[in-house]
Amino acid sequence: MNHTPVVFIHGTWLHALSWESWAERFASRGFLAFTPGWPGEAAAVGEPRKTAETLAGISLDVLTDHYAEIVRSFDTAPVIVGHSVGGLIAQHLIAADLGRAAVAIAPAPINDVPLPDTPSRLWTPGQTDAAERLVALSRKQFHDVFANTSTAEESDRLFERYVVPGPRRLLADLGYEGAARSPRAAVDVGNADRGPLLLISGQEDLLVPDSVTRAVYKQYGDSTAVTDLKQFADRAHSLVVDSGWRYVADYVLGWLGEHGLRAHHTY
Repeated sequence: MNHTPVVFIHGTWLHALSWESWAERFASRGFLAFTPGWPGEAAAVGEPRKTAETLAGISLDVLTDHYAEIVRSFDTAPVIVGHSVGGLIAQHLIAADLGRAAVAIAPAPINDVPLPDTPSRLWTPGQTDAAERLVALSRKQFHDVFANTSTAEESDRLFERYVVPGPRRLLADLGYEGAARSPRAAVDVGNADRGPLLLISGQEDLLVPDSVTRAVYKQYGDSTAVTDLKQFADRAHSLVVDSGWRYVADYVLGWLGEHGLRAHHTY
């Protein structure tokens, strides 16, 4: 009998520390929780704000390969849980038959699903650093578009603990600022042999609106593989870190159990 590993993949503008509560929750249920950061990601939030050049070269290719290598490294195939761009990567990996199951929370859109009108003008060249290779959110921007269902006090607390600049190159790979979306944003939605997939949306999410996640869910309509959708009312893009994170985490744990994905794996 082996413990089932869970690999958590964070999204743009959040540090790997953003999964700390989830990791503790899953570990308390018997899972082996892993929260590997992006390549070159600093150990603490304050460090990348000062020396964020290490993040500037991150592309969707780099991230996808990084997490594919991590997922392949386990003797027991892990569950993959991703938020935002991490949710896109989770879908890409499970479609490539990597991992036992995947959960994509407010995932960046795949294939030809269009980007939302928001975040419109989230940044301008004057708001970036590292020669415009990084996009930093201000406290106000974070509250307005990321943690828009939180109080100002909670948003500020989340900002201080978890928020880091995001690579402009990665945002371009996702199709922002009119750039051509990276081929790595393509997912084989027709793979009938993959593990179960759960898509989660927040109905007040301004960065990846519920309508975008529903459009992604429809792309899986012809696959016979398990694909489920859960919509959380009154939740924003911050649903993995704000005060309601436990409701989302416990739903994921329940969903895993329903599909036979237990904390212990018996051969």
